[in-house]
Amino acid sequence: MTEGIVVVMMTAPGEKEAVEIAREVVSEGLAACCNIVGGVRSIYTWKGEVADEREVLCLLKTKRSLFEELKARIVELHSYDVPEVVAVDVASGHADYLRWVDEVTR
Repeated sequence: MTEGIVVVMMTAPGEKEAVEIAREVVSEGLAACCNIVGGVRSIYTWKGEVADEREVLCLLKTKRSLFEELKARIVELHSYDVPEVVAVDVASGHADYLRWVDEVTR
């Protein structure tokens, strides 16, 4: 049986940085894969101002037990002062896929 799997959401300022981070964390075994979704528009408050920026969204799949290490590595590699790194538990899914995530991560 696989341990808990999470989907980690991360935004990046562009595809180049997203790909660099994704390749690094996947090659280190911290994530099984990363889907990079372009065309994201983020509206948020930063330093007292409302910002409106184009970003890319990354969806990384990993084990819950690796989240803290994955988060630390993303923060280390990311250009943002405060990057978004949010984990959502996977309640259920295709058993073979979840098993694969479990097998290819540390």
